[in-house]
Amino acid sequence: MATPKSRLGRGLGALIASGTTAPKPAAAPSAPGAAGAVPAADGLAGYREIPVHLVEPSPYQPRKDIAPEALSELVESIRAEGLLQPIVVRPAGDKFQLIAGERRWRAFQQLKIKVIPARVMTSNDASSATLALIENLQRADLNPVEEAFGYASLIRDFDLTQEAAAQRVGKGRATVANSLRLLGLEPEIQGYLGKGLLSTGHGKVLLGVENSAERLMLARRCLEAGLSVRALEDLLAPRRNGPGKKRRGPVAENTALSDIEKKLTSHLGARTSLRHSPKRGRIIIEYQGNEDLQRVLEKIGVTI
Repeated sequence: MATPKSRLGRGLGALIASGTTAPKPAAAPSAPGAAGAVPAADGLAGYREIPVHLVEPSPYQPRKDIAPEALSELVESIRAEGLLQPIVVRPAGDKFQLIAGERRWRAFQQLKIKVIPARVMTSNDASSATLALIENLQRADLNPVEEAFGYASLIRDFDLTQEAAAQRVGKGRATVANSLRLLGLEPEIQGYLGKGLLSTGHGKVLLGVENSAERLMLARRCLEAGLSVRALEDLLAPRRNGPGKKRRGPVAENTALSDIEKKLTSHLGARTSLRHSPKRGRIIIEYQGNEDLQRVLEKIGVTI
């Protein structure tokens, strides 16, 4: 059997493995809330079937909205194929609190199934919040604003630095810092980002505009005119270059460099920019965290 390829970052499995699994009722006294749980059929330690009505949502769930159509698809999938991945919970008094798997739990509620397979583990508040955020990040379930609020919650509620929060979720500190900057945008613009009407790239460009009213005007203009991130940057370029300055390089050269940037970005799946002069230059590749860096390195044939 091939050895799994190592990764730069820590995934959900690595963090869950570092937690303490609640003991099976048959092997030790029942953990709090375990009275309504029964061991899973496969007998794996910590895996049980627990009553759906004893599960409650996590207060640290970073995802604020669950799309009805996505939940409906999951309901039909579970109806046809069953549950492929148990939920993860921790004892909470006489009940269980979700750590991961809220959509699966809600799907079981809709299907009116009385018990659900679960992994029961002991976990403190900080670990539960971290695991919930990581699961959503790995599944790409969070919009950019929810992700930013998730990081902010870790930092605020558990007195973490940006560096410590980044380490907990296996991301680079710069990734967390850039995400948190989006919270400096107006709620209206955050709403556009959350609904996917504007991209994170739009948000980053808008952060460079100091005046709040002007930011809102530009965001609305992006929506009305369908402006891309590059078009928004070009719109703001004159003020960055100064009133009496011209953009560097002839138009034909700028167009050629822009085409190269687009091809590199498409090939690598990562935003790429060129800093070019006749004698020297730089290629700048942006990436989002350790996993994305690993993917980019593999794309350009670099092994580590």
